[in-house]
Amino acid sequence: MIDVTRNEKKYLISMATMMNIDSMLGIIMKEDENNGSNGYIVRSLYFDDLSDRDFEDKVDGLDNRQKIRLRIYDPNSNYCKLELKEKSGLNQRKRSLTVNKEQAYALINRDFSVLKNFKEPLAKWLYVFMTVNCYYPKCIVEYRRKAYIHDANNIRITFDTNIKATELSHDIFDDNLNLYPITSIGENTLEIKYDNFLFSHIKEIINDYNLFQLSNSKYCRARMISKKGRY
Repeated sequence: MIDVTRNEKKYLISMATMMNIDSMLGIIMKEDENNGSNGYIVRSLYFDDLSDRDFEDKVDGLDNRQKIRLRIYDPNSNYCKLELKEKSGLNQRKRSLTVNKEQAYALINRDFSVLKNFKEPLAKWLYVFMTVNCYYPKCIVEYRRKAYIHDANNIRITFDTNIKATELSHDIFDDNLNLYPITSIGENTLEIKYDNFLFSHIKEIINDYNLFQLSNSKYCRARMISKKGRY
């Protein structure tokens, strides 16, 4: 099981701003080994309960909230991550389990009993929580990500582009999902995650653009059709 707690900040940025920041970070930080020549694909399937409590908590701006999702980086993968992401103030905690494709499809079909086969306490907790609260798959979000890392303070800065979603299909392994854009043309997401503090020379690069920190949720944007734009 992976258990990570970090500070996390998000910004919506233009393509021009993204390219400028990207060029400077490329000098002072290392690229994620998965970047390749054009970043990598991230695809997530989000779960929520019958009343969409996780969605509503985010829209209401509650300091303490959570998301439960399956995540893959390749539709042809035989494994994916089951993640519980919890927010408390500025801190984000993410715990994840690796599940195989068969187990993932069981979760998609609401057979949470497969989690009883794991030894990790997180799996037991998710089984009870998702069963008792009647969690269902709600939507899939996909985007292209480019990431930079700095070993000190576990700093990770990412650019997310071409953000798309669907509420019509829940098959996270489908090679032919019918996805639609959930951001405006040229609108991208900058995410900054770190332990303890962000180094001043990195902070100065970000501050030069007078960016406004936003509570920007890809999950909430992906629900814009069923929720009639409430995000």
